[in-house]
Amino acid sequence: MTDSSPPPDDGREPVGPTSPPPSRRSRLGSLIFGVVIVLLVAGIVWFVHARTQRSGQAARRNQTSVSVVTAAVERGDLPVTLNGLGTVTPLATVTVKTQINGRLVSIGFQEGQQVKAGDFLAQIDPRPYQIALAQTKAQLARDTALLHDARIDLERYRTLAAQDSIPQQQLDTQEYLVRQYEGTVKADEAAVDNANLNLEYCRIVSPLAGRVGLRQVDQGNYVQTGDPNGIVVITQLQPISVIFTLPEDNVPRIVQRLGAGAKLSVTAYDRALTTQLAAGTLMTVDNQIDTTTGTVRLRAQFDNRDSRLFPNQFVTTLLRLDTLSNATLVPSAAIQRGAPGTFVYVVSAERVVSLRPVKLGPADGERVAVQSGVNPGEQVVVDGADKLRDGAKVTLAGEPNAIGPATAGARGAPPDKGQRRSRRSEGQ
Repeated sequence: MTDSSPPPDDGREPVGPTSPPPSRRSRLGSLIFGVVIVLLVAGIVWFVHARTQRSGQAARRNQTSVSVVTAAVERGDLPVTLNGLGTVTPLATVTVKTQINGRLVSIGFQEGQQVKAGDFLAQIDPRPYQIALAQTKAQLARDTALLHDARIDLERYRTLAAQDSIPQQQLDTQEYLVRQYEGTVKADEAAVDNANLNLEYCRIVSPLAGRVGLRQVDQGNYVQTGDPNGIVVITQLQPISVIFTLPEDNVPRIVQRLGAGAKLSVTAYDRALTTQLAAGTLMTVDNQIDTTTGTVRLRAQFDNRDSRLFPNQFVTTLLRLDTLSNATLVPSAAIQRGAPGTFVYVVSAERVVSLRPVKLGPADGERVAVQSGVNPGEQVVVDGADKLRDGAKVTLAGEPNAIGPATAGARGAPPDKGQRRSRRSEGQ
């Protein structure tokens, strides 16, 4: 029979696995969670601080390494010029044509040759005109003899008429016959002169100094006065002129200067305005304005001794209208345009730039006259102004810690592998 009563209690705890009470497990979990939260917050704070510090260092490094190029504001004279497009136009162009008909037996020039007035160009067969001259001279001799004989008879008739030996009518008839022969002799003399002139026309010479063009007819051809192309074209190159246009608003000032006796200089450049071709003088202004374009034509004359100006060549002209004396001048590259209007960046001795609004005057391409805003001796930025703002600190090109435009322009590019490794090491 089995005893079902409980064993006696001897005061010892039973042996076996045990677990902490529920209150101790709760406290341990809370402690671990708090440590994780603290570590997470510390990591975030450290990351933000490190990133802010790197950004500040980069900003300070960028602020002190912007490189600019400066130039000094100067005081001097500035020519006031007007820019216009023009065409080289010869002062004279002559198509040499024959003045008589005949066979061309000789050519005395080479194409492209420079000739002077009176130089031999071509020869037309003179023999027909030599024969015509001989005929007219013979006719003149015959009629001169008849006139001489009539004059002798007139003297005799006058003597007889004084003695009442002949009627008055016979004397009058003889006097009219003498006059008739005198007229005939004069006509013969004119015919001789005409024959001499035709013979002279057989030798064709240059009517002016210039350059010979391409030959229009070959030796051996029969040329006539009605030939439209002539024998050759000669163009005067020295001196030569340029006809150019300017806006009508400039006409009063130009006319005023010319009326005062001023000699206005004109410089001719190529169309790109990079190479000077010749220097000359303004000769005249046209007498009317082109209403379709609102421009006026002007003519300038050039010596063209080096033949750099060629007929029908397109050129750019600069008319020097006046000169500003003792003006404040800045380089054209220093002028900036934006929301403040027209301004420049002035660099102080502490390498700090300040934005200065300026009022501009005339310009000559490389320099601009400034009426107000800057003073002579101050330094203005001519390169690198697109990266500046008012109050920014700069370094001049060539100084230590200066970063050129290529480096400065690459600041926004992603870092290379070496930079990324460096930043990871900093984060660690």
